[in-house]
Amino acid sequence: MTPTRTLSLLGAAATMAFVVSASFRVSTQSHKVPALVITAYNGGSPTNYVTPKTPWGEPDLQGVWSSDDTSGIPRERPAELDMRLYQTDQEFAARKKQVEVGVQRGQNATGSFRNDFATRAFRQTSLIVDPPDGRMPMTTPEAEKRRASRDRGTFGDGPFNTFEDFTLYDRCITRGIVGSVLRVIYGNGNRIAQSPGVVAFSYEMIHDTRIIYTDGRPHIGQSIRQYLGDSRARWDGDVLVVETTNLTDKTSIGGNGNGLRHSDKMKITEQFKRVADDIIQYQFTVDDPVTYARPFTMSMPLTPLSGGVLLPYECHEGNLAVQNALSAERAEDRALADDLAKGIKRPRRGVQESGVGGGGTRGRGAGAPAGAGRGGRGGDPEDAN
Repeated sequence: MTPTRTLSLLGAAATMAFVVSASFRVSTQSHKVPALVITAYNGGSPTNYVTPKTPWGEPDLQGVWSSDDTSGIPRERPAELDMRLYQTDQEFAARKKQVEVGVQRGQNATGSFRNDFATRAFRQTSLIVDPPDGRMPMTTPEAEKRRASRDRGTFGDGPFNTFEDFTLYDRCITRGIVGSVLRVIYGNGNRIAQSPGVVAFSYEMIHDTRIIYTDGRPHIGQSIRQYLGDSRARWDGDVLVVETTNLTDKTSIGGNGNGLRHSDKMKITEQFKRVADDIIQYQFTVDDPVTYARPFTMSMPLTPLSGGVLLPYECHEGNLAVQNALSAERAEDRALADDLAKGIKRPRRGVQESGVGGGGTRGRGAGAPAGAGRGGRGGDPEDAN
């Protein structure tokens, strides 16, 4: 699909300083939420952009947005970049070249399925903007006790003995709030619709929709837990601030919702600000003292989705990942028993060793290079966080 997005960049100068919005700060469980870091300015000065308003006078965030253009921005900052949030001119030129190559590859791709690709570059050195070094905080000893093979589901090697050994993504239930926005190889669309007192966010992959009230009503009772939690929002000038509580402990903050699961004590504070006709700055702060030593914040530009339409994602209708993984494990049970009867004692083969990865794509079989087979179901190299 030929990209229709504007290729303009906001600001050309790179600086070391964080460009932030007005100095509001929101209280969380034990820390302050950082002010919005507008990385879309690429380290330059703020523009004089005036946010459009809805007919009822609220900032207009509506549209179909995507995280595709965050391609090339690592979740964590390389250690050698230390506290530097933006690339140098030389580094940025290299990233823009990578984007140009990606556009050519994407436009020339053939076949019934093609991955999404970025059409513009940003100077940001990491999605994490707090802590200032751009690194994930340490997990707590309590969290480490929860690590299990289920954290990776069919992107890992099992064992698979019950449906509970799979991620909610494998099971076509949800990718969670964070996992639904972080960029993967396709399905990165996010639709925002507004009406007086309500904002709705729809995600392309797994097709979740969050209904978020901005009319001041309180959160639901703490005894009620939901995969996407309970979200309440308010406007702070042109910034939409969304606070989400009442989460379960069944999802993760990794790509596609994979990775170490958070606790049900987690609170997420999101901030949205339209900084150009074709850019929304999106930022979220994860505060889960049971799982992480301190809160952390990621910020990223969302740009218009190529084509402007969320594609249908009939996940349950075509999902054989759970069935195939369970049947493969039972086949391996029988093969181990047959080999043992013949006097052959061997290690158990993992599901990836068959050459079929998560969701029925080519996996990392014998001789396959590192990272092969990671894209069958929106795979992402950083989904193990």
